[in-house]
Amino acid sequence: MSARKIGNTASFQPTGIPASTTQLDLPADAVHVRKNGIEFRSVTPFPVWAEMTVAMQTPQSAKKVNFTGVIVSCTGNRHAGYLLSMLFTNVSKQAQARLNSMVMAP
Repeated sequence: MSARKIGNTASFQPTGIPASTTQLDLPADAVHVRKNGIEFRSVTPFPVWAEMTVAMQTPQSAKKVNFTGVIVSCTGNRHAGYLLSMLFTNVSKQAQARLNSMVMAP
C-alpha cells in the first residue's frame, strides 16, 4: 500500500448549514419536568434528534438555568398540536440538583 497527499478539492470544502433558531416562551404550567428532561406542547412540530437549548427558572428563583438536550419524541398533528419529549444531555451536578428540585415541586 502507498500513501499519497490529497489535494485541495471541492469535495472537501467546508459546508455551511444555516442555523435556524426558534424561541418558545412557555408558561410554567405548560411544561412537565421529568427526572432527565421535559415534556411540552407546541403548535409546530420539531424533528426527532434535533438539539435544543432550554432556559428554565423556578418560581422561587429568578435565576435561569440552561439545559441542552435532544427531542426524542414528537407526536400529534397540526390540528391538536404536538407533544414533545426532550431528554437533557450533559447536565452538570448543580443543574441536576435544580432540576430535581423542579421535579419535587408541586
